[in-house]
Amino acid sequence: MLVLVAPGQGAQKPGFLTPWLDLPGVTERLTWWSAVSGLDLIHYGTKADEEEIRDTAVAQPLLVAAALASAQALFSEGAEEFQGSLGATAGHSVGELAAAAFAGVLTAEAAMVLVRRRGLAMAEAAAQAETGMAAVLGGEQEDVVAHLTKLGLTPANVNGAGQIVAAGTAEQLAALAEDKPEGVRRVVPLKVAGAFHTDHMAPAVSALETLIAGAPVADPRIPYVSNRDGQVVTSGAEVAQRLVAQVSNPVRWDLCMETFQQLGATAIIEVAPGGTLVGIAKRALPGVKTLALKTPDDLEAARALIAEHAVPVADTPAE
Repeated sequence: MLVLVAPGQGAQKPGFLTPWLDLPGVTERLTWWSAVSGLDLIHYGTKADEEEIRDTAVAQPLLVAAALASAQALFSEGAEEFQGSLGATAGHSVGELAAAAFAGVLTAEAAMVLVRRRGLAMAEAAAQAETGMAAVLGGEQEDVVAHLTKLGLTPANVNGAGQIVAAGTAEQLAALAEDKPEGVRRVVPLKVAGAFHTDHMAPAVSALETLIAGAPVADPRIPYVSNRDGQVVTSGAEVAQRLVAQVSNPVRWDLCMETFQQLGATAIIEVAPGGTLVGIAKRALPGVKTLALKTPDDLEAARALIAEHAVPVADTPAE
């Protein structure tokens, strides 16, 4: 059983879209999504430096566009191939918007409109106070969460495999660096502009609630695993509501991986710019094959993995 996942903010690197533009149709799709989102995705994905693409308002649309473009390159026959191959889909943080498009809940255009507004709203919320995030590596999950709570920090991403991302004010993060939880190997500051998935993002939730009320949504055509609680969500309206609430709620990627296991996952492919999520899966889901789409050179191996692990399509009964 094959799961397709989309990464979250921080996965982007300068120039990472450049090789994808050599594939048929990618430049045209990115040009169209640039018009839809009001952002020059080709410039930011090929020529912009690290500081430019660190900007939340840029990084989020860029990541969703890359996820959609690489998935369309992988499943070149379109929606029917998706439905006939995938056992489930999920996204980490902003990657949930791409996953919602994979599942047919949102169109690609709707996903790009929403992610552009999401990025802008979260950037505006982040500018109201000096906040940030840091990866906490190692330690027992319960002990780490209790320690973060004591310091006033939020466990904003519980990723599993010994990784929790703490979020809060600059002062709280400084206190964490000086007073690490027992068993923690390292605390690594992340290159993000704010305390995402915490109460600091409440203003962004309000902005997205107004916008998503008019978005066209459909029920998922493949199992959609929500990173709020790892549950499979079958209602398009509920997926839309969760996409908004997720902005100020923690990401429970550990629970998503538990659900992948319960569903019988045998392989995971992470769309571009892949690497982070399959790295976690290798530690948390031993025995599950993984592949990250970093460049088009990875497409051949990904297609071989699909052929081996795709959900079997039932034979159509004779008339």
